[in-house]
Amino acid sequence: MMNKVFSLLLALAMAAPLAGAQPGKYQYTELKPPQPVDVQGKNIEVVEFFWYGCPHCYNLEPLIEAWAKKLPPDVQFKRIPAVFNERWAHDAAIFYTFESMGLLDKLHRPLFDAIHRDHLRTDNQQAMTEWLQKNGVEPKKFYETMKSFTVQSKTRRAVQLTTAYKIDGTPAMAVQGRFTVSTEQGRSREGMLDTVSYVVDMLRQGKL
Repeated sequence: MMNKVFSLLLALAMAAPLAGAQPGKYQYTELKPPQPVDVQGKNIEVVEFFWYGCPHCYNLEPLIEAWAKKLPPDVQFKRIPAVFNERWAHDAAIFYTFESMGLLDKLHRPLFDAIHRDHLRTDNQQAMTEWLQKNGVEPKKFYETMKSFTVQSKTRRAVQLTTAYKIDGTPAMAVQGRFTVSTEQGRSREGMLDTVSYVVDMLRQGKL
């Protein structure tokens, strides 16, 4: 009789943590208050918060590139550089400089590669200048654009958005200004993207 009671207690003890550890397949956070989005009508905005120096963002990049190409027409994907300090602000300004010069599609991934594969320090101006020249970019024009009102305004806006979305690490994603998903919530890079796809589907169906 005691053996049966012990076996029952052991089974319950083993089952309890499993039930508590799986509150749901998809975990995400609802933003309060929600943030305004740039899309119109029934379109859905998906944002990735990243930092060029983040190895997890770098490892996510090939996955997110393939995932973004398969998004339906009503989903608009964009990147926002997260900013927590001056170092991150510097790299955010590089991102917006590429964007202003029409070079983002050409140089976004190569810069990631240069940082994580070739150990480029973006805050080392000589090294950065050599990298720009190697990639066909006029350094003087680049640095002038980086100091421009447009780029500086967008960088300040990135600081505000990082705070408004309550981002505490990268990579992180946001959907329609209402929900955020971290890699911890997704349990993996792939899981984070699956969760974002789930939230998008729920929004499209009017269930969120």
